[in-house]
Amino acid sequence: MPELPEVEVVRRGLERWVSGRTIDAVEVRHPRAIRRHTAGAADFAARLMGLRLGTAHRRGKYLWLPVSGGGPAAQTAAEGNAPVVTPSVTHGLAILAHLGMSGQLLVQPQDAPDEKHLRIRIRFADELNTELRFVDQRTFGGLSLHDTVPGDADQLPDVIAHIARDPLDPAFDDAAFHDALRRRRTTVKRALLDQTLISGVGNIYADEALWRSKLHYERPTATFTRPRTAELLGHVRDVMNAALAVGGTTFDSLYVNVNGESGYFERSLDAYGREDEPCRRCGTPIRRCPWMNRSSYFCPRCQRPPRA
Repeated sequence: MPELPEVEVVRRGLERWVSGRTIDAVEVRHPRAIRRHTAGAADFAARLMGLRLGTAHRRGKYLWLPVSGGGPAAQTAAEGNAPVVTPSVTHGLAILAHLGMSGQLLVQPQDAPDEKHLRIRIRFADELNTELRFVDQRTFGGLSLHDTVPGDADQLPDVIAHIARDPLDPAFDDAAFHDALRRRRTTVKRALLDQTLISGVGNIYADEALWRSKLHYERPTATFTRPRTAELLGHVRDVMNAALAVGGTTFDSLYVNVNGESGYFERSLDAYGREDEPCRRCGTPIRRCPWMNRSSYFCPRCQRPPRA
């Protein structure tokens, strides 16, 4: 699943190529792609017509585009002629995108051939002749329209208000994170993957940050001092910024940016996916262990397991 660096690469592409454009038409080609929009495909398409996309935002692994403008005064849903109510002007709205395992948001020329797994098409009322496409092979991701949190400067969708800020967010509170980490009474990798504690960190970058920190993934969080937490956060930020610089991590063709290009951070990974390869620090073969239906990669010498 894409993690913070991959999602941030997509966000930057959306900000460059679609923010500020007005929606002319929406085509939903697969109902699972809008299953989180409970009012259905016709409502999703009709409510977006005529609205203007704002600046793309991200929290952790979630992307959203605020929308504004009156839109049509009223639309008739394609199914059953049910009336569709224009969004209220008393609260904000945003398109929330979750990429899931294989979701892609692509900006394509309008005359480009449709992708095999094209799920949603959004066309714009301008002369740029490009459109936004949501492509998803496994259909675990999707788009949905939600109210935003009143007064939030980033117009955060209310359904993800429980998601914590990510470590690259300027408003991330390191001291509060340390206090919460100590209270959680769990192990460090579980804490890093807890999106209500710190968002955007997934299996890959957790293993990479722990390798850099010389921490075993089962290290109890109750043992962390403030300097140790600060060191860990520093490595989390360093590995994410390094991944961002090369477009994220790509192991197959499923993750790409809005132009369909893959990232190259896989070539720089120190732990994840390097089972039996020598540790770049000490030469000991990297070990892989099953962990919570996933795998953890670590150096058994540099990252010694905690004592029982």
